[in-house]
Amino acid sequence: MSAADALPHAPEAVIFDMDGLMLDSERAILGCLRRAAAEQGAGIEPDWWLRTIGHTDDMCRELLGARIGADAAAALLERGHALYVAVAEAGVPHRPGIVELLELLAAHDVPRAVATSTRRPLALRKLAAADLLWRFDAVCTSSDVERPKPAPDVYLLAAQRLGVAPARCLVLEDSPTGVRAALAAGMTPVQVPDLLVPDEAVRALGHRIVASLADAQALLSPWLRER
Repeated sequence: MSAADALPHAPEAVIFDMDGLMLDSERAILGCLRRAAAEQGAGIEPDWWLRTIGHTDDMCRELLGARIGADAAAALLERGHALYVAVAEAGVPHRPGIVELLELLAAHDVPRAVATSTRRPLALRKLAAADLLWRFDAVCTSSDVERPKPAPDVYLLAAQRLGVAPARCLVLEDSPTGVRAALAAGMTPVQVPDLLVPDEAVRALGHRIVASLADAQALLSPWLRER
């Protein structure tokens, strides 16, 4: 952990990222994109795709278009998306500890929301297939805001829908992009990295970084005992 470890105050709500934080979807997404790239002979090294984590579809298209051209990028992403939708609708596995954490928060009546860069129709299908949708009071997506992460819009919308001031919201994120969005919203982020290891620039943001959702739960537990 870092940033003085213990949380400074009891959060009045917890807002969750989705892909890579609650769902083990980053591996599935990248696997589908790599398969599509191989089918099209795009010649993209496997690790290149890590830079797309935490970004919207439009940003991924821009990054890939700069690499292989706009038309080739559009075709590749369309194929990758089709492959991934089939995987997502079958149900993406949970990240370890997510159900236990959500059950603990529910037991203490802590409001919960999702704030994801995924478009709304797919986000709802993924959460439903993973049997997580019913566990949240609100689901906010990139379809619902003008600016995607790292802008704070989706997190501010989640706080508004929960009726909780941003400064009283705890955010759980896996990606640097999401952490920056939470900080811009004036919230307290706790990062649980998945595929991307935080570099010096990310650590310099001064937020808390933990190894697992179980560690995030350990940060919350002292406050929950007082509710």
